[in-house]
Amino acid sequence: MASSCALPVVDLAPFFAGDGDEDGVARATEAVREACRTHGFFRAVNHGVPPELMARALELSAAFFALPDEEKAKVRPAEGSKAPLPAGYARQPAHSADKNEYVLLFDPKLGFNVYPAEPAGFREALEECYAKLAKLGLLIQEILNECMGLPPGFLSGFNSDRGFDFIPALRYFPATEEESNGLSEHEDGNCITFVIQDGVGGLEVLKDDEWVPAEPGDEGSIIVNIGDVIQVLSNNKLKSATHRVVRKKAVHRHSFAFFFTIHGDKWIEPLPEFTTKIGEPPRYKGFFYNDYQQLRMRNKTHPPTRPEDVVHITHYAI
Repeated sequence: MASSCALPVVDLAPFFAGDGDEDGVARATEAVREACRTHGFFRAVNHGVPPELMARALELSAAFFALPDEEKAKVRPAEGSKAPLPAGYARQPAHSADKNEYVLLFDPKLGFNVYPAEPAGFREALEECYAKLAKLGLLIQEILNECMGLPPGFLSGFNSDRGFDFIPALRYFPATEEESNGLSEHEDGNCITFVIQDGVGGLEVLKDDEWVPAEPGDEGSIIVNIGDVIQVLSNNKLKSATHRVVRKKAVHRHSFAFFFTIHGDKWIEPLPEFTTKIGEPPRYKGFFYNDYQQLRMRNKTHPPTRPEDVVHITHYAI
């Protein structure tokens, strides 16, 4: 674990060792538990995603976003797509406070994706990143299951449908003299998020009323954070942290964010292990995940005039 002024660092190597290092696995699990309890974020190293793949994907992503707008606009989803979100290329609308553009990808097996023709190799890198991060998501979910003291395999059974996971490749525009917001402060509404980023930086996490930089750090590290679903299931024992992206002048920021999420039809509420079994009241009323996501999407499509009207997970707080 790192010092209190930086994100905790968790070495996941024991989970890949294959030599029965039970002590190492126990230490890594405890490190994840403590990070999710205090920060909601950590930096993962030795996570099983090849650093050369991450570097190549970021390089190809930068090459795509450098193309003319009319070329990028060709990567649009067909009308009538049944994807949970529009796949392919998009940029934030002019009225949005967020200043970025992205290419969004689902599980390739679902047939939702629209791929850029250029640069060569971008599609393959996107799909390979998707597969590696989806596998990492399954591992982190197993670790969280242990962290939360749940019956073996509970979370993998509760959240077995991978059809709603997605990954955007993002480019944030340079800051101007007037403003520098890249992604407004928020909490993730899903289960687990992974961030791969270039050397520009700008991701920040709110900890004890101070913004902590989630800088790229060591080559090949991945930023991991838990979302609102885990916070609700744990009845606030684990933390879905507020974070943002601040743009820098004269430079674009490139990143990938993999959202390991849950099916929209799932009913989400605090688990008995954190309420009735320990004599604590639930801090949230139950809800269907899709209902919450629709409220969150409305935050973006129809931004409230007052910040206090933006819907957060506190919408369901008791």
